[in-house]
Amino acid sequence: MNRAQPGWSSSELMIAASSRTLGGVENCFVGVGLPNIVCNLAQRTVAPDLQLVYESGVFGARPERLPLSIGDPTLATGATAITSMFELFAFYLQAGLIDVAFLGGAQIDRFGNLNTTVIGDYAKPKVRLPGSGGACEIAIHARQILVIMRQGTRSFVDELDFRTSPGHSGDAERDRQRGWWGSGPTSVVTDLGTYGFDEATGEMTLLTLHPGITLERIRENMGWEPKLSETLDETPPPTDEELRLIRDELDPGGVYTK
Repeated sequence: MNRAQPGWSSSELMIAASSRTLGGVENCFVGVGLPNIVCNLAQRTVAPDLQLVYESGVFGARPERLPLSIGDPTLATGATAITSMFELFAFYLQAGLIDVAFLGGAQIDRFGNLNTTVIGDYAKPKVRLPGSGGACEIAIHARQILVIMRQGTRSFVDELDFRTSPGHSGDAERDRQRGWWGSGPTSVVTDLGTYGFDEATGEMTLLTLHPGITLERIRENMGWEPKLSETLDETPPPTDEELRLIRDELDPGGVYTK
């Protein structure tokens, strides 16, 4: 097990820290991968009334087990509504009715712009990635964007190889004039720390360091000098109840936490 401290793994800490950002949220566009377990943990802890929204057209899902994909039949049982993908995007997302959405990527820059399209030159790439899917529309229309991804010099880059999903521009007034429903990325949780975004500049700001992680290690794993919060603190570790839910109910096979 990849442990950050005795008693829990770095993945478990990421999941717990991300789930706490959903306290008080009414609905969340979930996605696949780590956001799945994050949102299902939040529904069992800080956000019991959270409506889980899946790109396949499911609104208000309450899956008994973690879905394997956005098309998993477990999402349909007990859901508030099941619509077509078109209706979900047109009447919920593009109408500004989605409070929060999770996004991730192969690369992120200091303003929260994301690349899920290509590594290297677009015409002759080193790696061709899955592309946008609905990510660009989600980044524009969801009121807040949360990001969960592992931190390293290949993923936290000074300049993206391709901008798939827009974040902040660096000019807050220009961002306000874009006329989008969304306010852009508001939180990034990695295996090393948690970040917010400066309201004036839109720049990613280090808020907390995970237990055992130093500022030097943060610097070694990103492509720019990090902006630091004036109240830089330590991330609270997972609680016993969060660990029980993750290990016993949500991911007993350790698919997301090993």
